Amino acid sequence: MKIAVAMSGGVDSSAAAALLKEAGHELVGFTMQLWNQRRGLSVDEDGEPLPSRCCSLDDVYDARRVAEELGFPFYVLNLERDFERDVVAPFVQSYLEGETPIPCVACNSRLKFASLDRTALSVGCERVATGHYARVRYDESTGRYRLLRGRDAGKDQSYFLWELTQEQLSRTLFPLGEMTKAEVREAARRHGLYVAEKRESQEICFVPDGDYAGFIDRYLEAEGREDERPARGEIVDTEALIAALREGQIAGAALDALPEEPLPPDHPLWSAPNVWITPHICWSSPRMRERVLDIFVENLRRYRAGGPLINVVDKAEGY
Repeated sequence: MKIAVAMSGGVDSSAAAALLKEAGHELVGFTMQLWNQRRGLSVDEDGEPLPSRCCSLDDVYDARRVAEELGFPFYVLNLERDFERDVVAPFVQSYLEGETPIPCVACNSRLKFASLDRTALSVGCERVATGHYARVRYDESTGRYRLLRGRDAGKDQSYFLWELTQEQLSRTLFPLGEMTKAEVREAARRHGLYVAEKRESQEICFVPDGDYAGFIDRYLEAEGREDERPARGEIVDTEALIAALREGQIAGAALDALPEEPLPPDHPLWSAPNVWITPHICWSSPRMRERVLDIFVENLRRYRAGGPLINVVDKAEGY
């Protein structure tokens, strides 16, 4: 089978390519140049541009070297204009509107997979493959493809892929879906890959220093939109009552300040944007948000009573 492989230059996508090559498939590698680093919006203490963590020149070089080592053709797709329009600009706008965006979701479904699909078909590839820790299974009872978590719960990336369409899922392979990170690194070592020990990146690729606020300020300034910088808003909490919930844990900074009783329904915290939405579910439907709010209030009560907390992520599924 002829397969188009997305190559980031990291160990995961490189190991995925090696496993597919080992299985006898014909491969074509593609690296996507996404962020225009010449914009210089993220800089170090000396004012020098910080390299993007997913498509720097070093990453492109690493991806090309892996393709050469494994013996398949390799190409670079320049998607800088599309990336800024479809990912970066909406990311900035979401923050200006008081939302908490996950740019990787839009990047995967609307840019990476869409572009890889089109390019794969143009060069005669039947399927596309990436190094994501996720799985796809066809459900005969419903006639639909299901996106499943990766077997390695600590590395699962299915939540970054929830927007993929049925058409995209039908042509996608995730060779690492049944593997752990340790097994992936071992596979890279076994194939003698240059990137086997390369460290992984987890920050948003176009904000390598993690300073989102600074990035947004610099982006607005570069676009001549300084007047859109948000002004100081209404103060909704001065007593650290906002308890962040993630996987059933209450953030330590708020433990000592939790109220004796659940907050009343008319408390201003409930109408404040994003005070209880976790990174796992900030894309959720109104029904899920209502469910998570109920869990949040119940966990406040359970905490005061000394009982076990509800796992927000597990209990919110299906909404």
